[in-house]
Amino acid sequence: MEPKLKAEIWVKAHIRKCAFWNIPVMVVRRGDNSAGTVLIKINRLNGQCMVLTPTTNFEDGSRMWIKGTGADWVDELSADAYIQKQLSFDPDVWVLEIEDREGRHLLDEKIAT
Repeated sequence: MEPKLKAEIWVKAHIRKCAFWNIPVMVVRRGDNSAGTVLIKINRLNGQCMVLTPTTNFEDGSRMWIKGTGADWVDELSADAYIQKQLSFDPDVWVLEIEDREGRHLLDEKIAT
């Protein structure tokens, strides 16, 4: 099992990684510094979005991501509705929005389909 970084540190590191590749990213909602979950909204700037949600890979204990809004791209209203629903369950959630026409997110972990 991998050691878990505090949410704030992970967010700052991911923002720097995106900045290095010149991919705009912003904190849309700040959650709990230590234990908040991080949702990533990818906005392709053409009306298509996707929200990625972290989960645990039960085979090896590592972090992986699931496509919270489904396998396909959705409209921005649907993506925002998904985020609001998650916030109703957990008020400590962080939300990062990545704006990239190619849909890049720069996550190293596996993304389940």
